[in-house]
Amino acid sequence: MRRMTDQPARWSQASVYPDMWADPDDDPRSSEGVSAEGELETLRTFLADYRLTLRMKCEGLEPEQLARRSVPPSTMSLLGLLRHLAEAERDWLNWITDGEPLPKLYGEPDGDFNGAVAEQAVIDAAYAALEREQAATDAALAGHADLGERLGKDGIAVRELMVHRVEEYARHCGHADLLRECIDGRVGQ
Repeated sequence: MRRMTDQPARWSQASVYPDMWADPDDDPRSSEGVSAEGELETLRTFLADYRLTLRMKCEGLEPEQLARRSVPPSTMSLLGLLRHLAEAERDWLNWITDGEPLPKLYGEPDGDFNGAVAEQAVIDAAYAALEREQAATDAALAGHADLGERLGKDGIAVRELMVHRVEEYARHCGHADLLRECIDGRVGQ
C-alpha cells in the first residue's frame, strides 16, 4: 500500500483561481448570491454545503485512493469519513426519537473506519448509507422549525443538534482536505 507520505505535486482544477478547488462559476455550493433567510435556513444551508464539500473531496478517486489511510496508527480515510458520517447521522436520529434506537451501522467501535476497504461494493454501500441516513435525519427534523424545541429522551434542542451537525461535517471536511491533498495533490478552498 502506498503511504500518504509520498509527495504528490499540488494542483487544482480551478484555472481562474488556482488556489481553489473549483472556480466560483463552477462551484455547486451556495457561496454566492442571496444568503439564507433566518437562523434555521442558515444552518440548513451550511450543512448542505459541507455535505456537498465532502462529496466533492471524494470525487474522481479510485477505490484504493478512497480507502487509503492517512498515517499510522490512524485508520482515517476518505471512505472511512463517508461511513463515519453515515453512522453519525444515525446517532443523531437516535438522539431525537423516542423509540428504541436503531442499531449501529458498522457494529464495533471504529467499524466505520476499520471496514473502509478498497472494494467498489463497500464504496457504493457507503454512499447509499450516507444518503439514506441524511434523508432520515432531515425528515425527522423537517417538522421542527422551532430551534429551541427539545426532542427525544434527552431533550436535545433542535438548534444544538443542527449546530453539532454543521460542526461535525466542517471538521471532517478539514480532514478530507488534508487526505485528498496527500492522495493526489489536489488542494481545497
